[in-house]
Amino acid sequence: MHPIWADDPAEALALQARLRRRVVARGAPAPALVAGLDAAYSRDGATIYGAAVLFLFPGLEQVGEAWTECEARFPYIPGLFAFREGPALCAALEALDRTPDLILVHGHGIAHPRRCGIASHLGVLLGTPSIGVADLLLVGEAGEPRGERGAAAPVRFEGEVVGWAVRTRTGARPIYVSPGHLVGHAAAVELVLAMTGNYRRPEPLRAAHRCAVSVRAGKTKR
Repeated sequence: MHPIWADDPAEALALQARLRRRVVARGAPAPALVAGLDAAYSRDGATIYGAAVLFLFPGLEQVGEAWTECEARFPYIPGLFAFREGPALCAALEALDRTPDLILVHGHGIAHPRRCGIASHLGVLLGTPSIGVADLLLVGEAGEPRGERGAAAPVRFEGEVVGWAVRTRTGARPIYVSPGHLVGHAAAVELVLAMTGNYRRPEPLRAAHRCAVSVRAGKTKR
């Protein structure tokens, strides 16, 4: 077993508590290469398809993609997705021909019960700036951002701001952005908005989702 993963929930909780102390939720990276990371599951949930799609920044030209499939060895437990999906996402990243300066992960960073969601976990593991982008809150309460694109309202949990509800399209539902590792709050929101075009999700995550789903579809047809 890789020392950064765990095989059972109790072990995972203990490891997550240790990793939390290594998370740095500050910084303002200026990436040239950004990777979006997302995963899809086989119909029976036994296989995870991890995808990593590489983009130039700020031009947002796609310049690479890679995917992998892994056995789903860890149970489905909210708050512990890093141990279920992380190995597949890391393997996909390692298969890219270039190393990103920043990773966007479909999931949470410090907006997490133990301030160490999948984006923080992977950021610490890889020593790479990371941001979590999610469709739903995992913890805390969020204010309602104003209706226009770029508006943001804080997500508060246990008296602390752990992320932001961000309106990436005027009138659309917000997404939830939180620092993962080596990125501060303001930079996380700014970078996500800079990577978001005509859709709610930033382009690297949209591409990673398409890749993972496409791979799953191809596999299930065989």
